[in-house]
Amino acid sequence: MDWLLSPQDYLPIVGAVIAGGAIGLEREYRSRPAGLRTHVLVALASALLMMAAVHQVRWMNDTPLDVVRIDPVRMAHGVLTGVGFLCGGVIFQQGFSVHGLTTAASLWITSAIGTLFGVGLYGLAVVGTVITLLVLSAARFLDHRMPQKNFAEIRVRSRRETILREGDFRDLLSAFGLKGARLEQRLVEGGTIFELSGMFSGKDSLPLSAVADRLRENSRVVEFDILPRKD
Repeated sequence: MDWLLSPQDYLPIVGAVIAGGAIGLEREYRSRPAGLRTHVLVALASALLMMAAVHQVRWMNDTPLDVVRIDPVRMAHGVLTGVGFLCGGVIFQQGFSVHGLTTAASLWITSAIGTLFGVGLYGLAVVGTVITLLVLSAARFLDHRMPQKNFAEIRVRSRRETILREGDFRDLLSAFGLKGARLEQRLVEGGTIFELSGMFSGKDSLPLSAVADRLRENSRVVEFDILPRKD
């Protein structure tokens, strides 16, 4: 029966599921929006579609062979384009920062790896899986130990009659090694509240708890937000 899979057809399917599962487990462990199931399904779908394209003659056996044109590259292009829309769903902006880029990239590379399994390039697919896991896991180890600049979005509100001016705000934060280039200034709540906000940076771990304590002690501050960011 032609519709049954041959033993060699299971190898790319199993390989894609294992590769997608390995990458998905790393994302699941870090509580990212796309985890184990999403990565497995992306890899599996890519592999199945590429297998269908490569073995097009098998499912078009009632079509004259001189009419059939096998072009797996077109299928690969369609698969990766479709996954691109899926990747867009995990990218979102919060304040000054954009989140989800690494997860989107992991979905895209997972689709590419599934595509490689589907066309039978097993060696390249395995190498791609190993490198992807190294980038996601081992590179994070180095990231935590390298000198780096960290960011925090800080917003404070004071009453109009006891306003916290920009110079005082900058002096308060500079005492903790935080610097910011540009501040936004607004009057809100019918002009009764003055708001200062901006992105501030410092080296290594930011003393945000100490900053919060200092803002609580300031009698002019009626409300504040401190949001750590990753540039």
